[in-house]
Amino acid sequence: MDDLDVDPSESNEPVMPPVVYVPCAVDDHDERHAVLRYTNDGRIALPVYTALDRLHTCAGDVPWALMDWAGLERIQEEESFDLIIQDIYIPEDIR
Repeated sequence: MDDLDVDPSESNEPVMPPVVYVPCAVDDHDERHAVLRYTNDGRIALPVYTALDRLHTCAGDVPWALMDWAGLERIQEEESFDLIIQDIYIPEDIR
């Protein structure tokens, strides 16, 4: 996981849509797994994107899964992330 620049003092919480696009990695069995990232302050973040074009613009041409809130809760139970970050740009050198 690579560090992302997320300011914990930012309090403007975005409105979350009912479904989001989640960047994934594909394992040897062709199963998709959400990609988690470390923030600069050491927290584990789940990046999500509110539209497919935003995913491609901000995270590149990566595998993805369309998930609702129940899917995000399953990831939380399995992976235990600290926060969800929405529509964040991921620099090309750490994608």
